[in-house]
Amino acid sequence: MKNIFILVFVFICGYNSLAQELKGVVLNSFNEPLENVYIINKTVNTHTHTNENGSFTLEKTTINNAIQISILGFETKTILVTESHLKNGISIILETKVFQLEELVLRKEINALQTLTNIDLQVNPVNNSQEILRKVPGLFIGQHAGGGKAEQIFLRGFDIDHGTDITLSVDGMPINMVSHAHGQGYSDLHFMIPETIQKIDFGKGPYYANQGDFNTAGYVNFATKTAINKNVVSVGYGDFNSLRTLGMFNLLENSKKEDAYVAVEYIEFDGPFQSPQNFNRFNIFGKYNTFFNGKDKLTLTASHFTSSWDASGQIPEREVANGNISRFGAIDDTEGGFTSRSNINVQLQKTLENDAIFIANAFYSKYNFELYSNFTFFLEDPINGDQIKQFEDRNIYGMNAKIITQKQFGTVDAKFTKGIGLRYDLVTDNELSHTKNRRELLNNIQLGDVQQSNLYAFYNTELSIGKFKISPAIRLDYFKFLYNDNLSTSYETLSKTKAIINPKLNFLYAQNDNLQWFLKSGIGFHSNDARVILQENADKILPRAYGADFGNIWKPTKNLVLNTAAWYLLSEEEFVYVGDAGIVEPSGKSERFGIDLGIRYQFTDHIYFDTDATITKARSLENISGEDYIPLAPNFTMAGGLAFNDLGNFSGGFRYRYLADRAANEDNSIIAKGYFVSDFNINYKMNDITFGIAIENIFDVAWNETQFATESRLQNEIAPVEEIHFTPGTPFFAKATISYSF
Repeated sequence: MKNIFILVFVFICGYNSLAQELKGVVLNSFNEPLENVYIINKTVNTHTHTNENGSFTLEKTTINNAIQISILGFETKTILVTESHLKNGISIILETKVFQLEELVLRKEINALQTLTNIDLQVNPVNNSQEILRKVPGLFIGQHAGGGKAEQIFLRGFDIDHGTDITLSVDGMPINMVSHAHGQGYSDLHFMIPETIQKIDFGKGPYYANQGDFNTAGYVNFATKTAINKNVVSVGYGDFNSLRTLGMFNLLENSKKEDAYVAVEYIEFDGPFQSPQNFNRFNIFGKYNTFFNGKDKLTLTASHFTSSWDASGQIPEREVANGNISRFGAIDDTEGGFTSRSNINVQLQKTLENDAIFIANAFYSKYNFELYSNFTFFLEDPINGDQIKQFEDRNIYGMNAKIITQKQFGTVDAKFTKGIGLRYDLVTDNELSHTKNRRELLNNIQLGDVQQSNLYAFYNTELSIGKFKISPAIRLDYFKFLYNDNLSTSYETLSKTKAIINPKLNFLYAQNDNLQWFLKSGIGFHSNDARVILQENADKILPRAYGADFGNIWKPTKNLVLNTAAWYLLSEEEFVYVGDAGIVEPSGKSERFGIDLGIRYQFTDHIYFDTDATITKARSLENISGEDYIPLAPNFTMAGGLAFNDLGNFSGGFRYRYLADRAANEDNSIIAKGYFVSDFNINYKMNDITFGIAIENIFDVAWNETQFATESRLQNEIAPVEEIHFTPGTPFFAKATISYSF
């Protein structure tokens, strides 16, 4: 009888030990939580991963089980479970290391491709603002003001102009400008210092409930570093009077609960143009964060940016062909502008009951913009010319908040995200004027004040059932548009409101650790300009975009990753930039479909290859066949390169980008020429000093960075001519940099 009791006691104890859970948190060396860390019990082959707060719960864990903790870019750690771990939990700190692609495990992440992009960011770190957006696979940019204006963006068959069909944000703070003086969705990222970027979160298509206005072709959210390991001072000088200085300084080196740093950047550049651009930019960025109650974190970010420049504008092909000007000449070299932006952003991450996570931020931006352009020269005014001025003074106020909870219903793991937010734009003196030589105001074309508010709420669910993840979601947006026309003789406030509900539904099948399939579907939208809505009584206030993606991410060998997606997008209304008026006006329905392809291959521990290609067909649905081309919509793009890191004392890489010929007008009678451009950089590190050489356009290709089919007239011409007007791309350009870390 005594033996029976002993056996029962042993059985109960064994059962209880098998039923125990191991709870813990995984952090980096700055005590920041690490999300999506893979936790596996090597003894009994169970696994889980960390949430946004770095927390995890691993079931069926007993004393002396071997637990492996791993994530790309960090040293893998293995621990043996103790009784104390099971009783009190465990805190694990991972140290960074050179990533190994063979360690990539394709978990059930709806947007797993961004993991690969963050690998690219590590092996090919950006050191200029133009490279920031190029980190997104398939995204192309063009600059036609030497770094002064926001870049022109191309993605999935869209000429997005400066941001009409892509949502951009930094640390939860929006970048797109609604009802902007130069174009709807205008997005200037130049206030970002590239070395402060920690992570790039992106997605293509309108499939994400936490993304709202302008999320049709995709979204990109940049997260900046919370802390830095070392102070850095850098100076670079190159061709065309190119100068860049950078300083990054750790302000709280010995504090375990607080981090703070400041980064300062100054740039000058004249460019290859016969009329120097006199471009300059100053950036200052500061970030402070403090931890309290163990897991909770409060972050304060402040930044200021100012930039001014002269520009030679877009020049007509005919004047270059007949030898009147060179590729780097100008018709009107009095173009240019000034812009500034100041930001304050407060972020809070707090752990609630049952390990729910509350994430919120509140932000304020003060923004100024002044731009002088001349697209048509003397078409409208044969005496004074057609120069226009676009100006605005803007204040942006807003907040975002979300609660993330995780629950288990039998064998179903569920994650729920509920979010709300508000954005309010107050724009004074939104101006379009006819000017001469930047000095003389000839007449006001448009002048008024815009007030625009956007209140939103969303609910997203992720249900993990075996190898499947199902993610239904819904988003509600409410807009109010107000406009006061300051050119009107009587005071009147024009107003209109509009609400829109957009559902999303995504599926993921994780066939194994090396292959996942996804099917994404959803409806997104981009808002129309308040002036178009209220003054022109536009039919489409919040035109929708309907999209679907089907594809996979496959790791056929330990060092090779392939990604493929076939996609379709129907847009209710295109927005087309009108050069002679300097405004964006609505167009009709359109459709786009295509294929995205990507490859990542790690030759050795220190040599890494990547390339991405997009094949697209974009057509208007409201024009007859043959006259239904969408001007400047790219039909084929490809970009990639080879990077080498820690190869002795050397690091660097070769990058290329290819944009194929494309239609510049509706009937394809005018062609925007494609280009293939390559860049190279190499660095040598000697103790704390790094010497670097970067060469852009190493083959000295004559290429056109931006192109438009524009009707213009020169002062000596009787009739106007419609043809390609272009901004030339930079020729062979070398720059040397020296950096000191301490």
